[in-house]
Formats: sequence, C-alpha cells, structure tokens
Amino acid sequence: MTERDLPDSLTQIQDDFLELDQRDRLVLLLEFANELPELPPRYAEHPDLFERVDECQSPVYIFVEVDDDRIVHLFATAPKEAPTTRGFASILAQGLSGLTVEQVLDVPDDFPNTIGLTEAVSPLRIRGMTAMLRRTKRQIREKIAA
Repeated sequence: MTERDLPDSLTQIQDDFLELDQRDRLVLLLEFANELPELPPRYAEHPDLFERVDECQSPVYIFVEVDDDRIVHLFATAPKEAPTTRGFASILAQGLSGLTVEQVLDVPDDFPNTIGLTEAVSPLRIRGMTAMLRRTKRQIREKIAA
C-alpha cells in the first residue's frame, strides 16, 4: 500500500497535518488530544483488557475489537497531562476505527512518519505512535486467528 492507497480516514488526517506549518501541526495534534474518544461503558470498568504501550513515555493503553463484519474498533486511554501521546492515540483511534481488518493491516508501519510531525516532536514520541500501530495490528491478527 502506498501513501496514495491509505484509507480515506487516514488520508484526510495526513492531508490536514501536511497542509499546516510545524507550529500549527502541534496545535492540530493538541486538538486530536482533546478529541480522544471516551471509552464505552462496557470497557470503562475493565482496564485489565487494555494493553500498555511500553514504548510510550506516558501511560497509554489500547484495546482492539473486531466485530462479526471484520470491522475494527480501536479504544485507547492516555492521561490529559500527556497531550502528545494522547494526540497520537486519538489519531489512530479516529483513523483506524471503522476500517476493515484488511485495511488496517495494510496501513504502512511508517504511517506516523508521514504526517509531518517528525521535526516537531522527538523521535522517541514518533516511535511510541509506531508502537501503538504495531500493537493494534498484532491484536487484530490475534483476534482473527482465534
């Protein structure tokens, strides 16, 4: 899959970031941080279902659901005091949820490097987002194999 083949949701996010200068990209990342979807009630009381993404500097947890139609739903939690990590989690939750298993698995692993934030945030933080994407794909593979 090339960048042009990204699902529409990710292409839109990528375009939104790339249309801005570095400073405004950070503002957009902050907007994403503020828009991290709340956990549905069925998961709010079950933090044990979520996997910690250890590569992230801040505590971020993810959980993937694959429904009967092979549609992916990504849920994430991250502290409000960690806006960069929270923003990355929100980008993935909003960009991947609602896609098919195949679409998510076809997302290039380097997608986090393509949204124009590599000069605005540290490489360590980009690696954290990359780890979130890898874990999401791994959880999907485990769920469809079960």
